[in-house]
Amino acid sequence: MSIIRLRDCRATPWKNGTGRTRELAVHPPGAGMDDFIWRVSVAEVDSAAPFSAFAGIDRYIALLEGAGFTMTLDDGQTHALTTPFAPFAFSGEAQVTVELKGGPTRDFNLMLRRANASGELVIWDEPGRQIVDEAVALIYCAQGYIDTAEGRMQPGDAWIPIRSIGRVTLDPGALALVARVESRGN
Repeated sequence: MSIIRLRDCRATPWKNGTGRTRELAVHPPGAGMDDFIWRVSVAEVDSAAPFSAFAGIDRYIALLEGAGFTMTLDDGQTHALTTPFAPFAFSGEAQVTVELKGGPTRDFNLMLRRANASGELVIWDEPGRQIVDEAVALIYCAQGYIDTAEGRMQPGDAWIPIRSIGRVTLDPGALALVARVESRGN
């Protein structure tokens, strides 16, 4: 698979219609909202609208651009999503409202269907070669430049490794958000 350019991904409405998202990748390819195993997207949050609920889904979110927002979950927990690139995990069943901290934001999202997969969103920020093992489902270039087997990534680009095991090289100052996914064997 070639490098995925965010600018080439079509913006679509959120499931609840109150925001927009650009899907970078979904597995299996072509899956919809009811049958994906994992999904990666970048969302644009322009107003204090509730997040869509996703039963049976584990969610990870990280701020990419903007001042961020405070998330209030239905159990009373709050989380300030104001530190760029710091992943936060929460249940897809949670009813989440947001309060913007100072204008529109953009955030990175990983969704995993709990019955079929587990995983995490991790940061790679050490310059040089990084090992890509079989759990790496997608690498997103959040800042700087990253070299892959299929070319150079710039901010906003994503890459699904073409081999189970390989390497990528981060330039000094580069930062990648890495979606790690492991099948539950179902």
